[in-house]
Amino acid sequence: MICIKNATIINEGKTCKASVWIDGERIVRVHGQGSKVEDSPPSTFHLPPSTQINAEGLLLLPGIIDDQVHFREPGLTHKGDIHSESRAAVAGGITSFMEMPNTVPQTTTVEALDNKFERAAKDSLANYSFFMGATNDNWGELHKAGARRATAVKVFMGSSTGNMLVDNPAALEKLFAETDMIIAAHCESEEIIRANKAHYISQLGENLDVSFHPKIRSSEACYASSAQAVALAEKHCARLHLFHLSTAKEMEFLSAKPLADKRITSEVCVHHLWFSDADYARLGNRIKWNPAIKTAADRDALRQALIDGKIDIVATDHAPHSWDEKQGSCLTAASGGPMVQHALTVMLELCRQGVFTRELVVEKMCHNPAQLFGLQDRGYIREGYYADLVLVDPNHSWTVAADNLLYKCGWSPLEGTTFSHKVVKTFVNGTPVYDNGKFNEEFRGKELTHN
Repeated sequence: MICIKNATIINEGKTCKASVWIDGERIVRVHGQGSKVEDSPPSTFHLPPSTQINAEGLLLLPGIIDDQVHFREPGLTHKGDIHSESRAAVAGGITSFMEMPNTVPQTTTVEALDNKFERAAKDSLANYSFFMGATNDNWGELHKAGARRATAVKVFMGSSTGNMLVDNPAALEKLFAETDMIIAAHCESEEIIRANKAHYISQLGENLDVSFHPKIRSSEACYASSAQAVALAEKHCARLHLFHLSTAKEMEFLSAKPLADKRITSEVCVHHLWFSDADYARLGNRIKWNPAIKTAADRDALRQALIDGKIDIVATDHAPHSWDEKQGSCLTAASGGPMVQHALTVMLELCRQGVFTRELVVEKMCHNPAQLFGLQDRGYIREGYYADLVLVDPNHSWTVAADNLLYKCGWSPLEGTTFSHKVVKTFVNGTPVYDNGKFNEEFRGKELTHN
């Protein structure tokens, strides 16, 4: 049994000082919420000193649940793999992840889905699940019982890394009309993107710098595609989750109703909350993502929508590429970047700046992903729940540098940035998997189960 003593717990909209007891994989007692924490454990929870962790001055949060990562396995493991990226994730306080289908082969069959689960069981330091990908013609696979093992169905309504574009109107109509799984959509209008691309090439040639990326993959492209997805969802009463929103205008599709009452939910990614198009001059292709990072006004609207309850989840869209792949023009450099090691740190830094509260961060990164995807016994610090927990030092200044990166790709858009919060320990299913720079490499996470 482990006791985490005298921590400052951020959980379910409250901050209080308390102690947490872990027995095996589960939380068995949370003591001190709303009252003075006792100096020693209750009589029924006597523990030898070696199992007590003094968390005085530290924050204790539920483990972060990241609903969108690209860990690149199978087929693209020169960029990252399940072991390397889950290792970086737990160092950043992420205890559970949901991985995307644009690998090689693509996760568009039940066989490919099962293969990913087998790989994760062997290699992942965090808990895991996977999305099944939709294509123009794989409805038969999505209809198989084995597809229900997936967290949700991912549909690319705009091409991105891996080119899984679903552009057949009949296929989209069928998907929204006939599946009762959550449909998670990447929304960018391919027609508008192609027209924008042709326009700038005709004016300036093909050697366009990265500042043209948000002009080609424009706000209008995002809005038009999101409008199409929302219209299909409303027409068929489908359960739609909009991934990585990036524009102010798209906020008109969202409501501030309680999460349980929504049929259309949404996500914003950390990089769209941190960077703006003013950063392209400084960081170049390091911050080239799809959808593109846009204006400071868009960033501010996303932040406000998160506060207002219109946006439900904060995720990473962790998408590593090799440094060589990130070189070139706007048209040739790969889109995407690594974020799992630093996402929580970024969000807590925004709290320090007064943008968000810590309670909001926990709601959007822990509670809401668990609720939205129906994850069983996760996302909260509650008795009987899995002990997925992260201890954070809120007064530890450190700088992101090449020698402290854990990503297989070996770079980060945040290199040189100094943060005020640092992850100290991460528990996955009751086991301290990350502890001040050291890992329990023998530990393996569990498949996420859904209510």
